[in-house]
Amino acid sequence: MTLLRRRGLFAAVITLLLAFTVGSPPAAGADTPWWEPTARPAADSQINVTGEPFNGTDSEGRVRGFVDGHNHLMSNEGFGGRIICGKAFSTEGVADALKDCPEHYPDGSLALFENVTGGADGHHDPVGWPTFKDWPAHNSLSHQQNYYAWLERAWRGGQRILVNDLVTNGLLCSIYVRDRGCDEMDAIRLEARKTYEMQDYIDKIYGGKGKGFFRIVTDSSQARQVAAEGKLAVVLGVETSEPFGCKQILDVAQCGKDDIDRGLDELYKLGVRSMFLCHKFDNALCGVRMDSGTIGTAVNIGQFLSTGTFWRTEKCSGPQHDNPSGNAAAPAEVSKLLPAGTKVPTYDSDAQCNTRGLTRLGEYAVKGMMKRNMMLEVDHMSVKAADRALDMLESADYPGVLSSHSWMDDGWLERVYRLGGFKSSYMSSADSFAKESAGTKPLREKYGVGLGYGTDMNGVGGWPGPEGPDAPNAVKYPFRSADGGSVVDRQRTGDRTWDFNTDGAAHVGMVPDWIEQMRLSGGKDTVRDLLGGAESYLRTWKATERHKPAPDLAAGAPADASSTEWNPFTSYAAGKAVDGDTGTRWASGWSDDQWLRLDLGGSRTVGKVSLDWEKAYARGYRIEVSQDGTTWRSVWSTDVGNGGLDNAVFSPVQARYVRVHGVKRATKYGYSINEAAVYGR
Repeated sequence: MTLLRRRGLFAAVITLLLAFTVGSPPAAGADTPWWEPTARPAADSQINVTGEPFNGTDSEGRVRGFVDGHNHLMSNEGFGGRIICGKAFSTEGVADALKDCPEHYPDGSLALFENVTGGADGHHDPVGWPTFKDWPAHNSLSHQQNYYAWLERAWRGGQRILVNDLVTNGLLCSIYVRDRGCDEMDAIRLEARKTYEMQDYIDKIYGGKGKGFFRIVTDSSQARQVAAEGKLAVVLGVETSEPFGCKQILDVAQCGKDDIDRGLDELYKLGVRSMFLCHKFDNALCGVRMDSGTIGTAVNIGQFLSTGTFWRTEKCSGPQHDNPSGNAAAPAEVSKLLPAGTKVPTYDSDAQCNTRGLTRLGEYAVKGMMKRNMMLEVDHMSVKAADRALDMLESADYPGVLSSHSWMDDGWLERVYRLGGFKSSYMSSADSFAKESAGTKPLREKYGVGLGYGTDMNGVGGWPGPEGPDAPNAVKYPFRSADGGSVVDRQRTGDRTWDFNTDGAAHVGMVPDWIEQMRLSGGKDTVRDLLGGAESYLRTWKATERHKPAPDLAAGAPADASSTEWNPFTSYAAGKAVDGDTGTRWASGWSDDQWLRLDLGGSRTVGKVSLDWEKAYARGYRIEVSQDGTTWRSVWSTDVGNGGLDNAVFSPVQARYVRVHGVKRATKYGYSINEAAVYGR
């Protein structure tokens, strides 16, 4: 979920309040094509796509199709139930599904969320079906964009995978009109249940269980089969601010390891296979990639109201950085919510990184996701948190990493691809998306991967506006779908017809039109890479499912060291570095030339050493190996160590002993290692 970033003062306020002509059904019977419903209600949206959806695989068994890696089908059930108006489906029909929130009547003047985001200048016609005068629209953030028939149109236009991120935010819920409680996990449960109910609803329209185009999948084999059949594979994800109740108040975690385990087990049982660990506000698991400008100020105030602390920043240790928090003035409407005398901090322009990274609880959650073969979303993580998470995934050679809507520093992109991960870019204008895609194409070619898009529909982000009917890249209706198999015309729901040239991306059904405009914007290569997205996503997922942790050859191994820091209350013995407890550590004496030696118990193939450094780390050190413990040779070294989690990878060798030999300290203290692991590669 991406909060609108470009709406000025009023958008900042709402950020804080976070920070279908009647269509005739096709005749039922044996002659009804498989892709057409047999019992669509007489009053419903049209699809306006003709032709059989492409299906099957190519000669190499690859599926074709687009991936929406980031969507929110059930946002209307989150945030207390009144932020997003309208439903993705209703058993009572389209008139019930596509109606406005009660407080928006009669003229929209009381639609606070809608008005402050600039969609209607203080008023809008709240009537949805059948007129749709003012919504949905590309700049309306409070109205349903994922009605099932619109999603059906996206599917007919070539989409084969959809990630439905279950989403909410407890703070926004607590300060806005609502009709239910604000517990985030309760909202996630409800949204998951509603997604399964939507599948049943679509099945009924299509003639029975399992016949609908909308198929919730829980493993990559199911997803591949669904996509090969030409249907839409729906994957459940989670994007919320306090998963498992893991918020932090005044830097104190409000959850523990048991909460994380119970939460991950519950989510997995619900069918969730990917998730974010933090979103918008720092929590007990990780720090966030901050918002900028006036929006950033407003969200920062929300951070304070939720956690009791503002963001803290520091100078970045590398080229990657978070969004600069800026020093924009706090909107008066937001500032008044702060306690008397409390002010938003002023930030140094050279300090663009959140000091908060991945906490020990966050590390435990990452390990828990790997244990359950789930995919980790790194968007919204601070640079510091994302770096540590990627270190952990690299240490385990774990491919399950996703960046789904352009909220990750692209400096990490090659690390994502190297692991076997997948990226979807935010649904920006067709021209911008094509240019961004061209910039990262060399990396995709290097790693042989496709590309996804993240529409973030119902995600309070803002979507591509109209280019105009006379624009050079104006869509000419009707047009052929990207695969060439279907004909796409203007989309009609009730009395309203949407034209991408004049309406932009008003709802998810306009995705095929957006892709056509991208092709006309010089993005033929981008469209080709997008058609390869489904196959790439499925490969990432399959590799994640198949991953098995490599054995740590040093776990519990006999260890000794050149020296050990003395402490009357705590042991820093060498064995503490291989005891499997990240809360203990080996610490050396306070001089440069120090070493930690591990006995693997016999000659083993060794090709990687992972070192989880405490704050006292080595600037320069080398990895040495020996068969007899006397004659040593160096197999890896560095003089630019930066602490954290290091993965020293080298050509596999035979060795019984492995030695970490410190050459130059990075601090005035000695060398200190929380955990050392040795792998065979």
